[in-house]
Amino acid sequence: MNILITICARGGSKGIPGKNVKLLDGHPVIGYTIKVAQKFAKKYDAFIGLSTDSDEIRTVAEKLGVSTTYHRPAELANDSAGKMGAIQHLKEYEENRQNLTFDYVMDLDVSAPMRTFWDLEQAFEMLQNKPGAYNIFSANAAARNPYFNMVEDAENGYVKLVKDAGEILSRQKAPKVYDMNASFYIFRKSFFDDQCKTSTTSKSLVFEMSHLCFDLDEPIDFLFMEYLFSNKLLDFEI
Repeated sequence: MNILITICARGGSKGIPGKNVKLLDGHPVIGYTIKVAQKFAKKYDAFIGLSTDSDEIRTVAEKLGVSTTYHRPAELANDSAGKMGAIQHLKEYEENRQNLTFDYVMDLDVSAPMRTFWDLEQAFEMLQNKPGAYNIFSANAAARNPYFNMVEDAENGYVKLVKDAGEILSRQKAPKVYDMNASFYIFRKSFFDDQCKTSTTSKSLVFEMSHLCFDLDEPIDFLFMEYLFSNKLLDFEI
């Protein structure tokens, strides 16, 4: 079984400049992802691939034990480029370089490092146990529910529930929904063989994290995560 772990980290972050190498509780943000990737790679004999357009990120990653000959093309490193294109391109590069085919691709998002090794193991097992599934991704239980307390603009100038499932009078009665937290995605080979375009397909699974997880999008996200990390307030180990 061949497994590729992809770490995609471009250098042009605008929300939090330099966030992938910015120090978080004394360690580069990318270091938390590299650490859990190395642990998973050691147990499952997986290969770690780095996709970046930044020499600074490449240098930091090398110091942490992940080096690469791959350079992400400029067209896959701008603000409008989707992440799936970067993952696919790196996968094809490593398959050609190593003359093999990967059975699974696990993408670990640098901006959402609050995942555990246990999370990855459990999600990987769930995907393996569902042969027809294309992929699995991490999520948390949503704080708001589109069947109960989320509305959108209606064409008549009023508002309506985002999803109408009849008269649901309590959140507990509403269908369960999830917030995708972007921390990790695991893809089976068939996802790429069947040319799926997005990570949400008709054959996707969700892994619900039982702990807090969010991504670094705005400066306040970094301040919040820094506070949690530096004060040892997480009730789980990353």
